[in-house]
Amino acid sequence: MDGKSLEILSDKITKLKEIIPEAFTEEKIDWEKLKAALGEDINFENERYNLNWAGKSDAFRVLQQRTSGTLRPVKDESVNFDKTENVFIEGENLEVLKILQKSYFSKIKMIYIDPPYNTGSDSFIYPDKFSETKDEYLKRIGDKDEEGFLLKEGFFRKNSKESGHYHSNWLSMMYPRLYTARNLLREDGVIFVSIDDNEVHNLRMIMNEIFGEENFVGTFIWKRRSSSALAEKNVSTDHEYIVCFQKMNLNSFLGNKKDYSGYSNPDDDPRGEWVTGDLTVGMTKDQRPNQFYVLVNPKTGKAYNPNPNRVWAFIPESMNKLLEENRVIFPDDKNKRPMVKRFKDELKSTTNPFSTWLAEVGMNSEATREIREILEANIFSYSKPLSLVKEIIKQTLRTNEIVLDFFAGSGTTAQAVMELNKEDGGNRKFILVQLPEKTDESSEAYKAKYFTIADICKERIRRVIEKINRKGAETQGEIFAPSRLSGEVPGFKVFKLVPSNFKMWRSDVIETEEDLNKMIDLFDTQIKPDAKIGNMLYELMLKSGFTLTDKVEKVNGYYSVNEGQAVFVLDKIDQNTINEVIKLKPQSCIILDDLFAGNDQLKTNTALQMKDAGVELVTV
Repeated sequence: MDGKSLEILSDKITKLKEIIPEAFTEEKIDWEKLKAALGEDINFENERYNLNWAGKSDAFRVLQQRTSGTLRPVKDESVNFDKTENVFIEGENLEVLKILQKSYFSKIKMIYIDPPYNTGSDSFIYPDKFSETKDEYLKRIGDKDEEGFLLKEGFFRKNSKESGHYHSNWLSMMYPRLYTARNLLREDGVIFVSIDDNEVHNLRMIMNEIFGEENFVGTFIWKRRSSSALAEKNVSTDHEYIVCFQKMNLNSFLGNKKDYSGYSNPDDDPRGEWVTGDLTVGMTKDQRPNQFYVLVNPKTGKAYNPNPNRVWAFIPESMNKLLEENRVIFPDDKNKRPMVKRFKDELKSTTNPFSTWLAEVGMNSEATREIREILEANIFSYSKPLSLVKEIIKQTLRTNEIVLDFFAGSGTTAQAVMELNKEDGGNRKFILVQLPEKTDESSEAYKAKYFTIADICKERIRRVIEKINRKGAETQGEIFAPSRLSGEVPGFKVFKLVPSNFKMWRSDVIETEEDLNKMIDLFDTQIKPDAKIGNMLYELMLKSGFTLTDKVEKVNGYYSVNEGQAVFVLDKIDQNTINEVIKLKPQSCIILDDLFAGNDQLKTNTALQMKDAGVELVTV
């Protein structure tokens, strides 16, 4: 403490940096970035240290656009839907990330993604577009819902190296996704992004901007293959990177357990087991003249000369203390170096730091073999090996914590989570997001009836669940049967990105009185004709801030979430239902407004009764 009162300006700047880190450049507020982050005057004109590209302003606009989309539960594609806390979402990942903002804000501990590397043959969505005017719509062809929104939005195409905006397209694709994903991380959260040499430099720049340069943790190096005979200019690029940032206050990595196999106590030292350690340091006699001296064994009188290029690690006074404590081991041959005893009980930590050189994990060939074993065919290319993903999850994700992967691919992250839980009894959870990108009709995947990448991912998760269950059953001497899957076996809920179950008023398509009348007629009910109660339930849960895995129970015509924390009335409303809800005393009650049609008195009474009971009433 300095005895001074709080510096208000400094405190405000600190809080602003926590909320909008991308608005700071070199520790100072960048006013143009701040305006852009707040949706104002999005133009970057001044020359300064900054990453700009063609389309950056549009990328800011895209991430600020809201979506009315929702997630529809698909129970018949799930395993253990009502018991599991794992989630797979099929849909475009930026829109899904926006939908998850309210329910999962600051709840994700770890994010791992393996996005397109921008090799010149990758396909990805750009530019992103979540709403359009009537004129824009008429210029495009695609399926639309009754309000005129396209069901599949944005373009999906290859980003060719011949394109003048080759890097810009990739940055415009990545920026809003990383920006939106940051909101989902906990304060102690961490993100890992796999990348290669094509965009690693740009990735660091945009992550510095979004997460703050001070939150950079490290760049991990992974050897992806053995040296290639097809190397360009006789240089084989055998490695890739994983760039890691924390959100704010990451706890330390788990680290690697130290190897104690070399410790012993041959001289019965009362201080316990020990190993020998180097007694010299990499300094010359000119650099450390006071550590360049002859060392004498006090018991034998033998003298050991110093090395002028590698002097003793201690000054004479400190060395004498080591001698008094019998910590120096002298060899019989005075031409060999004396060593120092390092006792096991005096170690400051039981772990070694987690190295940025990922030397103990497999290569791409391992990943190919793993998928072939699980799916019984060469279905998917360029997946990450299971050992790699398991290692980074193990380092950061503890039990009951969530990992998010919104470029899920073949589903390696899901398998890694489930296998780690099986190995150590943990309860880690995953949320995977994968676009239903079509597989090539000439591919092995298509021939095996995997028509999209999402199909591959879901089937891999199912087969991993069966494999884990089979091993567990064999351990207990039982016969495996898929129908015997229970709550003790991993599972996953499948959801699909779909338009809202509720109609959206669109003033941009109203140009005449006739258009207005049509829109009014359309809104005789707010609910779409094909809307189902279960789908509406999850949409309203998400928009009320509940997660996809919160406990749902159907009770006498209404749905109770988290044992009465909230109640959703979606089927019918009468005085008996109102009385039951009030008796339950939830924090909030959400009721479809259509249920009160023709009964204004019941609606008024319900509002008064809920208010008297201290229950927040929301009608939609």
